[in-house]
Amino acid sequence: MADPQTIARLYAEHINPGLVRLMHFAGVDQMEVRAEGVYVYDGEGNAYLDFLAGFGALNFGHRHPQIVKAVEDQLSRQPLSSRVLFNEVTARLAHRLSQITPGNLKYCFFCHSGAEAVEACLKLARLSTGRKKIVSMNGGYHGKTLGALSASGRHLYRAPFEPLLDWFTFVPFGDCSALEEAVTEETAAVLVEPIQGEGGIIVPPDDFLPFARKVCDRVGALLIVDEVQTGLGRTGRNFAIEHWGVAPDLMPLAKSLGGGVLPLGAAVGTEEAFRPLFDKPLLHSSTLGGNPLACAAGLAALEVLESERLAERTFHLGNLLIHGLNNLKNRFPDFIADVRGKGLLVGIEFADEDGAALTATMLIKRRILTAYTLNNPKVIRLQPPLIVEEHHISEVLSAFEDALAEVRSLIAQLA
Repeated sequence: MADPQTIARLYAEHINPGLVRLMHFAGVDQMEVRAEGVYVYDGEGNAYLDFLAGFGALNFGHRHPQIVKAVEDQLSRQPLSSRVLFNEVTARLAHRLSQITPGNLKYCFFCHSGAEAVEACLKLARLSTGRKKIVSMNGGYHGKTLGALSASGRHLYRAPFEPLLDWFTFVPFGDCSALEEAVTEETAAVLVEPIQGEGGIIVPPDDFLPFARKVCDRVGALLIVDEVQTGLGRTGRNFAIEHWGVAPDLMPLAKSLGGGVLPLGAAVGTEEAFRPLFDKPLLHSSTLGGNPLACAAGLAALEVLESERLAERTFHLGNLLIHGLNNLKNRFPDFIADVRGKGLLVGIEFADEDGAALTATMLIKRRILTAYTLNNPKVIRLQPPLIVEEHHISEVLSAFEDALAEVRSLIAQLA
């Protein structure tokens, strides 16, 4: 096995030297070699408690045995489809998604990632309504392919690629008045995360998402609810939009849909949203999307979600985590400005970016894996696998307290 310095050099020479500098700045100087459950192990055998979960791609933990077995079984039969004949596992996953998603999301298009799923939803919304305009949210994040980036609301990622697609109008997340003004009879869809993830774990006012549904219905626009990060039990419900009792017309899914074993994305939608593809079924397609290997992982993941009652236990564990973090906020009011989230999607907003960065580094030093949110570097996210136990929550809270104390001491020494 190569040493971490050799691998870092290969990253710098053949992947991205800027990424290596960023990782070293964050205190990341080890190499992961295996993972199991809620832990990642480096080459020296050190265990890291994973409270990032691949940015939400590991709701079921690392190498969940039931999901791994399903993939191994499918691998022994057929990993990829011929793309000519029908495939049972693909069809069964689409059927299962139609059963568990909110509303009447009857049809499914499979792909590999969240950005691809968002792209499919945007195209379907324009096709099915015959309209061009999309209303999206300031601070929203939907991916970095061209269409998904055009729909995302942070200038840092958009500016180098402008001019982007001009379909999009942005409104403040949670602002009903601005949304009502922006949505017109030219609007194909409103695109919204039920909780903004990369925007800083922002939970909207309780009236916002029901109002978004209402204003879309008023003008005949579609509601696209991006559950790529918030879905599959993450917030204490199977899908975060269920907290508000709202049914979308289209829903992009990915990340944990592949069970933490394989990449898998999906655009799930109503019959009306998918109707344009009925006459032209190849108008939007993916050569490897919906392959039986990934779909076997997806089916097993949905079985685990239900059999282990992950959404229910996530609601309880999330309350414990948020309560503990609020206690730390009271003890370190000069550092922590806010604690917010639902279930095990929790954000801790710091008074400044430096405090967040230093604390994240100190957590990694204590072998707790986490990171800040992409659209708001003041916010550290805690989103562990949903299989964590109460003692893992206690361990992280203790490490967080120690990290905050060390950062406070370091800042005092530098003052």
